[in-house]
Amino acid sequence: MFYSEEIIEEVRSKNDIVDVIGSYIKLQKKGANYMGLCPFHGEKTASFSVSGTKQMYHCFGCGVGGNVVTFLMEYENFTFPEAIRELAGRAGITLPEAEATPEEKARSSRKMRLLEIYKEAARFYHQQMRRDENQTAYRYFKQRELSDETILRFGLGYSDKTGRQLYAHLKEAGYEDAILKDSGLFTFDEKRGAYDKFWNRAMFPIMDVNNRVIGFGGRVMGEGEPKYLNSPETEIFDKSRNLYALNYARQTRKNYFLLCEGYMDVISLHQAGFTNAVASLGTAFTGLQAKLISRYVKEVYITYDSDGAGQKAALRAIPILREAKITAKIVNMKPYKDPDEFIKALGAEEYEKRIAEARNSFFFEIDVLKSQFDFSDPEEKTKFFRETAKKLLQFGEEIERNTYIEAVAREYQIGVDALSKLVAQYGNVMNENELQKEVVVRERKKAKESGGALVSQKLLLTWLTSEQEWFEALKGIVSAEDFTEEFYYEVAKEVWQQYEREGKVNPARILNRYETREEQELAAELFQTSLMGDLNEAEKRKALSETVRKVKQNSIDMQMGRAAETGDVQLLQKAIASQASLNRDLAGVGL
Repeated sequence: MFYSEEIIEEVRSKNDIVDVIGSYIKLQKKGANYMGLCPFHGEKTASFSVSGTKQMYHCFGCGVGGNVVTFLMEYENFTFPEAIRELAGRAGITLPEAEATPEEKARSSRKMRLLEIYKEAARFYHQQMRRDENQTAYRYFKQRELSDETILRFGLGYSDKTGRQLYAHLKEAGYEDAILKDSGLFTFDEKRGAYDKFWNRAMFPIMDVNNRVIGFGGRVMGEGEPKYLNSPETEIFDKSRNLYALNYARQTRKNYFLLCEGYMDVISLHQAGFTNAVASLGTAFTGLQAKLISRYVKEVYITYDSDGAGQKAALRAIPILREAKITAKIVNMKPYKDPDEFIKALGAEEYEKRIAEARNSFFFEIDVLKSQFDFSDPEEKTKFFRETAKKLLQFGEEIERNTYIEAVAREYQIGVDALSKLVAQYGNVMNENELQKEVVVRERKKAKESGGALVSQKLLLTWLTSEQEWFEALKGIVSAEDFTEEFYYEVAKEVWQQYEREGKVNPARILNRYETREEQELAAELFQTSLMGDLNEAEKRKALSETVRKVKQNSIDMQMGRAAETGDVQLLQKAIASQASLNRDLAGVGL
């Protein structure tokens, strides 16, 4: 970790998780916890639980979980140090200079070397493009009407036809094969040796928000497949978490982004003065990219290709943006295919007008829906309104939904009351179906997990951290050693040690020990299993008794099994003694 455990704990403890998460999503008090709609997956019924007592969150729907640091890492796409710095700022804590472990120094050094390689590669490609014998890409860029200033600003370049030059250049610069392999810029073959992954391509450096080159896109010059090729993901490059030209767009004075499909569209728009244009990186637009955008603006104008494929891509992007609480509008570029063609044909002023006339994303969806029905046929027209009514249910707030109902009724000439009744009718059916699905899923899960040893171990950890007075009562009856799954045992050991040292357990602090998201989510789940809080005291005691009994019995069974396999007489005697005293011990503490 970059900061000491004491500093991390001070930052975490000074940021109440309910306040922090409540500033991002709406939370409602439900019993001991707060509930809300999970920001990490789409849902209509709140399954995202935040515990003020434990300072943790857990989603019973998708399984994410953690403490306040984890939440910021997930929601804001922060690294661990960035999350700590953000929370320290919120709490008014001055952080000391970061101290790195030898492993972190090695990791950081390796990351810096990869960044150096990509920076040098970008410089090399740009220089190659300027050579007399390598004018192919330069001519291509000039044919696309890019100025020398724009070519330089975006660091555009060329990978020559030999496919050997970059490797030779970086070897001469002192980089060893091990780090060059990890860069993803080369292919290593036993027969052919090492050769460049990019050759005979116009090169588009991809930069992060700090203007560091982290990847490349390459467009083939002449015939060849694939037409566009992106560098693979590495330690410094994750396609789903970056956007092309975000390093420039984030500095825009405008309160919206223009979302494009291709590099050339972005570059053409920037050259025309629209410096708020960005694009996804050769893949479909993702939720992580939407979250990244939401850090800078709350409105996006989708300016994808005007053909069928672009229309489908826009329809996929709209709900992703909506889930990230970003307002989306669609720019109509017809009769031209994309922003690059439009700008060349009509210029920046006309494009500005198209932005002003951009279609509300919901009405764009309805327009596309309408094109699938024949309005001259009454039956087809009725089907259209049924489908529209279903789509109107996506608006959870009644005022917003009613506003859209009125707007749709005006535009498509249907009575407001008739459309409202249709929406209400489908709302009732969908709510009932949703409820039935949830019941079926819940019952299946219960049936699958009932009697399971691991479920009992999860329950016991949740119970002990929720009602910590049971630690003393169960002392000598159950311990961390009774947790048979390795990860559960590690967490249980931390729980028992913390209680023995301090007389209480702080689950959120235990999460600080785990660095990967997977471990943090699993640990969080161990402290957030449903305890059926509406049980009376007698029912609670009975449920706790059964839980402890299952955990202990499973542990005894495992001990007996190991004793039988190894012939360990002492272990067998210990297991038999535990078995004989289990009922008596539980009865002694009222269980």
